[in-house]
Formats: sequence, C-alpha cells, structure tokens
Amino acid sequence: MTLTAACHCGSTKISLPGPPDEAKTCNCSYCQRTGAVWGYYAPEDLTVVATEDRVYSATGLNLHHFCGTCGGNTHGFSPDWASKYNSDGTLKPGEAEGVPERKVAAVNLNMIDDLDLSDLTIQAMDGRNSW
Repeated sequence: MTLTAACHCGSTKISLPGPPDEAKTCNCSYCQRTGAVWGYYAPEDLTVVATEDRVYSATGLNLHHFCGTCGGNTHGFSPDWASKYNSDGTLKPGEAEGVPERKVAAVNLNMIDDLDLSDLTIQAMDGRNSW
C-alpha cells in the first residue's frame, strides 16, 4: 500500500512504500516544536518531489526538510541513531561511541491525510534528557 505525505500547499510530496515499521515522537528542542510523529524508512525507499524544499540543520548531522512556501516540516535525513544507541541515550551492547554510518529517513506522518495514527505503535522518545 503506497502512501503519500504532502505539505499543506502540496509543494512537497513524498511517496512511501507503506506504513512504517516504527513511529516515534520526541521532546528534543527541535521535535517538540514541530509536533511531528516520525516514521522511519531506508532513504532509498522514499521518492521526494519538492519544488520549494528548504533544509535546517543546527550541526550538519540531522537534516530537517520543510516547505519554503507553507512551512510544513515534512521529512529529514540523519544518522540512524537507533542502530547504535538505546532510547535512553546509552550505547547498545558491543557498540562504540560515535556517529552511526548508517543513514535513516524520517517522515512526518502527520503529513499523510489518510493514515490513522491510532493503528500504529508510537514510542515516545526523551530526546530532551537523553542526548
């Protein structure tokens, strides 16, 4: 079941292969302001068409994309922090400190009109206190 996420004005559209395997909210200083519910995908599984794409990145690691027309926070690309770190910010067994090499795409699931978020398990991440 293909899904399409779109900003409010439609300038950014993201084709997804289906509902995500995992979804998360986060209370870090960035995510708290967006109100996003993030669904995670392999970057190659997305098709992004964005005519007014803008990117914000405080450190250069996490690339937050939003529409330059309506301001909708649509998606992002970042190291796959969950592959190396637990949700409380501690390292997973056998992992060493550092930035994961693997990348992940996050899509704001609130941008999908016909997706019932109550059908998904959504994990609340404590990004404000964990990293």
